[in-house]
Amino acid sequence: MGAYLTWGFVPVYFKLLSHVPPVEIVAQRILWSIPLLLVIMAFRSQLADYAAIFRDRALLRNLIASAVLIAVNWVIYIWAVSTDHILAASLGYYLNPLVNVLLGRMFLGERLRPMQLVAVAVAALGVAILIGDALDTLWVSVSLAFSFGVYGLIRKITPVGSVPGLAVETTLLAPVSLAAALWFASQGTGGFGDDWQTSGLLILAGAITAIPLLLFATAARRMSYASLGFVQYLAPSIAFLLGVFVYNEPLSLTKLACFILIWISIAIFCVDAFRTYRAGKA
Repeated sequence: MGAYLTWGFVPVYFKLLSHVPPVEIVAQRILWSIPLLLVIMAFRSQLADYAAIFRDRALLRNLIASAVLIAVNWVIYIWAVSTDHILAASLGYYLNPLVNVLLGRMFLGERLRPMQLVAVAVAALGVAILIGDALDTLWVSVSLAFSFGVYGLIRKITPVGSVPGLAVETTLLAPVSLAAALWFASQGTGGFGDDWQTSGLLILAGAITAIPLLLFATAARRMSYASLGFVQYLAPSIAFLLGVFVYNEPLSLTKLACFILIWISIAIFCVDAFRTYRAGKA
């Protein structure tokens, strides 16, 4: 649960950096993640696993693709938060589990249970409603849901540990990130090195990337599948509340109707997951 609570309040962190270009934040996030991940892997005796991935071309190809997807996801999310589109970002992560169901059906041959089909149909109706009122931000929600969904699909079929896999992804992105960071520094964009507060917040990006991942990996091992499926909605729920009640984003009737339909689809999805889990335990 700590992982999702951490992710839920991440918009507050990115709001503090709203004066920094999203690409620079992602570049700094990647660069500061690497040393922290190396320390974590050393502590967990995973450095050999990390090095072995670079010698396996098939694994490396998959992680190049996943690295690009997660970088795109981070840039879109940070841009959305910094430009007062937290609700659109929240909707994207509400949609993500349902996108995962569809991707599992399309690429892994997983069969959709009747209640899953109903949940996806209700969510699709909610998204369709937004086309008439919030088309300018709908791309944010859909892009976040599908980029993270395809990222998760690639990581699911790539046999690497969560921490070594993330470490390889950030290492692959490091050259481009370093070039971007140096370019922004030369332009004087108000980013790293311009003042101690901004620099300190950017250094923290490494911990904000790695710590929730470790908490999630721990939760996945210790919590039941049904419980884990439920708490994954904590993060977008917290983001939704922050957007409406803290940052005063406008919530039109159309957007509210969309969210209500998404919440209904999530309820259907969770009930189905819980029943399936209980049946498997019986």
